[in-house]
Amino acid sequence: MFRDKIIAVKGCFRFWAIVIFALIGFKQHVYAQTTYFIDGYHGGIWGHYPDWNTRFMADQLKLHPNWKINLEIEPETWDDAKVKDSAAYNDFRALFADQNSATPRIEYVNPDYAQSYLFDIEGESIIRQFYYGIKMVKRHFPTAVFPAYSSEEPCFTSALPQILTSYGFKYASLKNPNTCWGGYTTAYGGELVNWVGPDGTKIITSPRYAVEALQPGSTWQTIAAYNTPEYVKACFAAGIKHPVGLTLQDAGWKQGPIIKDNNQSVVSTTWADYFENIAIKSTTDNWKFTQEDVLVSLVWGSQILQQIAQEVRISENKLISTEKLAAITKVYSGISYPQADFDAAWRPLLLSQHHDCWIVPYNGSKGNTWADKVVNWTSTTNRIADSVVNLDISIAAKGKTVVNTKFIRVYNTLGISRNEPVAVTIPSEWQGEAISVLTSAGKPVASQIVSDSTSAVPQIVFNADVPAMGYNTYQLKLQKAPVAKSLTVSILKNGDYKLESDLYTIILDPKKGGAIKSLIAKILNNKEFVDQSNPRNFNELRGNFYNDGGFHSSAENPAVISIIEKGPERVKLQIKGTIDGSPFTQWLTIAQGQRRIDLQVKIDWKGNPGIGEYTEPGTFKFTNNKKAFYNDKEKLLTMFPLNLKDQKVYKNAPFDVLQSRLKNTFFTTWDSIKNNIILNWVDVTDGNNCYGMTLLTDHTTNYTHGEDFPLGLTLEYSGVGLWGRDYSITGPTNVHYALIPHAGKWDKSGIWTEGTKWNEPLITKVLDAVPATNDLSRSMLNIKHTGYDITALNADGNDLTIRLFNAEGDNSPQTITFDGTASKAELVELNGKKREELAIQKDIPGKTSVMVSMPRFGIRTIKLYAITNKDK
Repeated sequence: MFRDKIIAVKGCFRFWAIVIFALIGFKQHVYAQTTYFIDGYHGGIWGHYPDWNTRFMADQLKLHPNWKINLEIEPETWDDAKVKDSAAYNDFRALFADQNSATPRIEYVNPDYAQSYLFDIEGESIIRQFYYGIKMVKRHFPTAVFPAYSSEEPCFTSALPQILTSYGFKYASLKNPNTCWGGYTTAYGGELVNWVGPDGTKIITSPRYAVEALQPGSTWQTIAAYNTPEYVKACFAAGIKHPVGLTLQDAGWKQGPIIKDNNQSVVSTTWADYFENIAIKSTTDNWKFTQEDVLVSLVWGSQILQQIAQEVRISENKLISTEKLAAITKVYSGISYPQADFDAAWRPLLLSQHHDCWIVPYNGSKGNTWADKVVNWTSTTNRIADSVVNLDISIAAKGKTVVNTKFIRVYNTLGISRNEPVAVTIPSEWQGEAISVLTSAGKPVASQIVSDSTSAVPQIVFNADVPAMGYNTYQLKLQKAPVAKSLTVSILKNGDYKLESDLYTIILDPKKGGAIKSLIAKILNNKEFVDQSNPRNFNELRGNFYNDGGFHSSAENPAVISIIEKGPERVKLQIKGTIDGSPFTQWLTIAQGQRRIDLQVKIDWKGNPGIGEYTEPGTFKFTNNKKAFYNDKEKLLTMFPLNLKDQKVYKNAPFDVLQSRLKNTFFTTWDSIKNNIILNWVDVTDGNNCYGMTLLTDHTTNYTHGEDFPLGLTLEYSGVGLWGRDYSITGPTNVHYALIPHAGKWDKSGIWTEGTKWNEPLITKVLDAVPATNDLSRSMLNIKHTGYDITALNADGNDLTIRLFNAEGDNSPQTITFDGTASKAELVELNGKKREELAIQKDIPGKTSVMVSMPRFGIRTIKLYAITNKDK
């Protein structure tokens, strides 16, 4: 009965906390010394916000004059409240505006647009969450300021210090005591710490104290949730003079102040008041908080979460690259920058990053669950982005038509030049004809026509050479292509398949389900990357099918391997096999000159097999410390035993890369959670950083690794998840991943750049008309040899904003060159305030250069004013 009620609850499952809270009866604790408490509200119209809630908050503030509230309310909520209860909205707005006292009673502690977890999305998305959220909050509450960041959920990521400070925040909290269902931070330190981000930025922070233990008998809160006696006693014993607890109540709770007015030993406060007027004034405790201090456990591998993560990633990548493309066409073609379209596209994308999408994806009515919302939201973002791309490219290229000739415009949205394979859809009227690709100067380019089950229409593939943040033009002609040397595929005497490119020799064993038997990197001293002595096979699928006798593997049955593409540019093999009776198809693609080995797997499940650790029916309790979905060893994994001794693990996070401190990634209980998340990539090297292998994935998920366990990518979990919900298989599993063998550490081998290429592929468009002679190839921005990544490029009238991230460089000054002139250049903060003016160099006619310096993992935003291009 309780389980059914749980599933019906909408929004966050903090419902249980208030149920238990009411059942046991809250006791007012009176302490000999004064303690402090952060009260307030969390939620919003997408999560939970009853129509009466605005009136309730306003009335309770008037009824309890000493009560102060901290708000984490979705900014869109106020649009709704203004319409549905304008009187209450105006009353609350007036209370908010009355901020003249030394200690205001209302503070907005998280203006993030959609209360995202942050650790699971791209860094640029985090910046936009705050940008759009702050903008909307200020529209309703013009006097609002944002001195301190706090969240009711574990909405934390290592790069927050520099993002928050650039938006004007001075303080932060790393506590989420009453909603730890999805995770919590490492317990560390005392009253205050300096939270040090990966770039060295510090922000004064109230941590989850070292003495802030997890609540016994709970799997959702710590002892700081209600200033329990155990918490207060532990704090004072540890020398914490001003202990502070925290509960941001769900909007809809009718509790009013959690700590009642008659309890004079507990003082209600806002975070800004606490930091500025109560807590110790400074600290020398500099905590280098890493992404592995964000301890997270969602139902990784479940099909519903996997699909949400894929949909979000696709839209993130598409929208960011489309903004860059629009800025390029604005500069070179004079097309108006469609800011209104981008605003309309960012809103649904930000909503799809709401934490409830990831932790309660099944919640909601049929057809309107969080998972359904994500499909609708990301589809809207994709539709808008695609319309901008098509409009910009079609308008940008105007000219005369040429008989039997079309033109291919290839755009590069990165700040470095690229030479990579592109696949271009062949115009319908040319399909079946002999076609060749030539440079704009008429030089033949090796190409191949492909048409297989993975491409809906015939395509022509060739290597495009494209300058930084710009484009190049190729000709597509109705004529026979020149013969070029192909990559080789051969079948060995033992039946194995052998692939050869300029970079790799790869052998696949069809007898073991198509597993990779050998992977040799030719230009890396013929290094063999497969650990052939390991009992697990390389690229093997393996998991515990608990209703079907235990562990099963793709290597148990032979596979049928087919050559579906073979030409001068790329080779693609198709591997068809079975695992526990369900058919799967894998595709392995290698391309000439491309470091990345592309892999894709599709599993057409028969029914809903149970995969992972088994939960005995009727035994699940939400209070159980041990839960089946924590156990990654038994989920379906793609495994990669590597021939690397004394392995070390590096992994990226938003605006960060860290070396893992974990001896292994495994845990089975709520009180032993680890951060084993793969955002974009995880990299394993040998102990001396001589050789390494990077695994890239098309979505945020988790990985496996240990001293006696190979690198693995989680593909599937089917079983009991959070709150006893059945996380089932409802269709095929389809995952795209890739491998990059390399020499040296991740930064020396350019892995961040490779990951950005993976996120932002070259954009192509077939044009009927020849562009102008001076418009065949352009490069708008160049950051060559800087180690920087251009994470965003936006236009505002005739001004241009460039966001840089120092992923692989040092802190020495670097030159950024713009193809055009600018009247002024500034470094600006994320909130728009000027940081410093930059000296403009015009050594090259028609170009503008500026020097920028920032630490590793630093973010800088450059604004170029009144830009012009000599041709426009």
